[in-house]
Amino acid sequence: MVRNLFRVALRNFKRDKWYSLLNILGLTIGLTFSLFLIFYVREELSFDRYHVNADRIYRVNGYSKEPEREEMKWAVTQWPLAPTLQRDFPEVEQATRFIPAGKQLYKIGDNHLYIDKVFVVDSNVFKVFSWSFIEGDPRTALVEPHTIVLTRSTADMLFGVGARALGRSLVSDTVNFRVTGVIADVPKNSHLLFNALLSFTSLPKQVQTNDNWGGFGLYTYVLLRPNTRPEAFQAKLQPLYAKYMAPIFAQYNIKIRYKVAPLTSIHLHTETVNEPEQKGSMSYIYILSAVALFMLIIACINYMNLTTARSARRAKEIGIRKVTGSTQGQLVAQFLVESILTTLVALILSMALIALLLPTFNLLSGKSFSFRILLQPDTYLILLVLIVFVGFAGGSYPAFYLSRLNPVNVLKGGVSTAGGNVALRRVLVVVQFSISMIMLICTLIVYSQLKYLHNRDLGFNKDQVLAIRPRSGQPLGEKVQAFENEVAKIPQVRSVSSSQAVPGDGVGFNLFSIQSDKGYVQKGVDNYAIDEHFVSTMGMKIIKGRNFAGPADSSRILVNENMVKYYNWDQPIGKRVKYPGDTSAFFLEVVGVVKDFNQRSVYDSVAPLVLFYQPRSNNTVSLKLRPQDIPAALTAIESKWKAIFHDLPFEYTFLDRDFESQYAADQRRGKIFTTFSVLTIIITCLGLLGLIAFTTEQRRKEISIRKVLGAGVGTIVPLVTGNFVLLIGISCFIAFPIAWYFMDRWLNVFPYHAEMSVMPFFLAAVAVLLITMLTVSFHALRAAVANPSKSLRTE
Repeated sequence: MVRNLFRVALRNFKRDKWYSLLNILGLTIGLTFSLFLIFYVREELSFDRYHVNADRIYRVNGYSKEPEREEMKWAVTQWPLAPTLQRDFPEVEQATRFIPAGKQLYKIGDNHLYIDKVFVVDSNVFKVFSWSFIEGDPRTALVEPHTIVLTRSTADMLFGVGARALGRSLVSDTVNFRVTGVIADVPKNSHLLFNALLSFTSLPKQVQTNDNWGGFGLYTYVLLRPNTRPEAFQAKLQPLYAKYMAPIFAQYNIKIRYKVAPLTSIHLHTETVNEPEQKGSMSYIYILSAVALFMLIIACINYMNLTTARSARRAKEIGIRKVTGSTQGQLVAQFLVESILTTLVALILSMALIALLLPTFNLLSGKSFSFRILLQPDTYLILLVLIVFVGFAGGSYPAFYLSRLNPVNVLKGGVSTAGGNVALRRVLVVVQFSISMIMLICTLIVYSQLKYLHNRDLGFNKDQVLAIRPRSGQPLGEKVQAFENEVAKIPQVRSVSSSQAVPGDGVGFNLFSIQSDKGYVQKGVDNYAIDEHFVSTMGMKIIKGRNFAGPADSSRILVNENMVKYYNWDQPIGKRVKYPGDTSAFFLEVVGVVKDFNQRSVYDSVAPLVLFYQPRSNNTVSLKLRPQDIPAALTAIESKWKAIFHDLPFEYTFLDRDFESQYAADQRRGKIFTTFSVLTIIITCLGLLGLIAFTTEQRRKEISIRKVLGAGVGTIVPLVTGNFVLLIGISCFIAFPIAWYFMDRWLNVFPYHAEMSVMPFFLAAVAVLLITMLTVSFHALRAAVANPSKSLRTE
């Protein structure tokens, strides 16, 4: 019986090659790109789940609340927290710290090399996390001072590909570090990536015993004992404020509390700043999951529409089968087999298409999938679910509708030649149009927001600004100033400045005693040091007062507009701040107000900011270049660098690239969403192409009779297209409020966003209308200009 079902299905495929090919093509596109999105979503949801104890690992986040200010949510905590948790909380099996060390310079023989993403960690780190050791013993690797564990790719870079690294030495600032372990590269689906880990005991003794509860700057992780409730553990952390932090913060009316975040939720659900890597977005996971589902639904609707529309052709076949003894169950099985067989063929084609397009998708998404992803066990389960879902969703209605036909009515010609349930097909077309319109509207709004972020006035000019950060454990103040003086002589260099940070970098955050209309108040404020050329090099604007003039301004500061607004300074020039607890008469006086600029990123609101004048403490050199002949400028700058910083490799970044990289992930997601929205429209068009071709074919005799009676092309074309215009109008009423609701929520995630206008809704409706009318009109015109005698000669 099964063989007969397949034989009949193949016979039907051959009989209607055109419609079978349309069904297979639509399903292939839908399955291929739905699988791409499923792989993307699955990878995003898999972050940090590879650790053996992932379900018991939590990060402790620090939350700070000042009066009249939103709570600050930090991924970092204080130095003594981890040992306190290990000692005083029986729920904690292990507590470990990651202390960012940034980019470190190491010497191997005569070569000087930078290693980026270096952390100082406690020796128990490998009892918490499950990174795979290639060389060394995880139990002892980071116990002794001046020991280092490298990733495989870092060891290959330093010592040669495949060379044994265990026991070899690296020199940093005259300190000899011994390699005691090599681990496999940290998987990309990790919220924390690193290239090297240094032992905590490498730090000076006074640093190791630091008991300062006032400073936040390191990541604290705990491995909780089995069956520990994280909510109960979090509640037990709150008394730490009264015990350790109140003596520091209570006098400033600052409250500190802790929240524990499951390791596996950090990438997509974190609400904190200071994350070690770029955060994911759960909203995009919902969006892309919906897109994948929409693509499959539209492909299934295409199948249902074409199959029910063609029901008249198979009505007599069904009637004869019923008369000769076929049961309804056998007929249902026949149609479901045809549907599943169509899905299987489409799935096989989609596998080939995935292999072909995988590099392009990796480039688009920023992922690194390989074809092996199709060979994973859980992928087989996904494929099986897709076959069942698409096969049954696409074939269920045609199967049950056609199998219920009365054989007597069928054989007497009682089945409408229009084919199938017209009302249902119209509902399905409305669903297709609505989905397509929602995706087009969302695409236009996403594109508009990303364009807004890209073109928004950031308060400074990031173009042609070169940032160079000398990295060494030794003081470089005098060398930095000497380098500034030398590169200023290069003709392609417009201006040079030095600072502790540039826009896009993290900055210092300290408590200050600030003059206000309520007297001096203690508040935490962002701050860093600059020189007198920083404002002009960055293209910033002084809107009140003046810029720094030189060393005489060492006791003066610049502030931004937000600082003036926050403290209600009607006359900001001359206002004073000082460090809290300073009983001397030394104040820092405001001499100028800088126009607000985005210091951190476009995702963070502009915060109050203080800029000091301290050139000798600066470690970043910024150069504003002329746009002509930048390669020659870089060559000249490198020459000056080597003459002053003999042992330091020359490394630089352009500020515009650094800053835009902060929202590169959103740009990639936006491109994915746009690409797949277009593909959804294409699938819809394929379904419409087949459906309209069939319905115009069904109405060919009616059209021919109308032509014989004198109807012209101008009368016949609207006859065919009119129904679709009505269906598009209904789709607008459905799609517009749904798209507005979800896009309004999405835009409110951004502190700065474009205003939602009617234009995306209008353009989406026009686009769907034009695409549909072009598709419909082509077949309508063909039917309208055809010779009516060919259609009527059989009557």
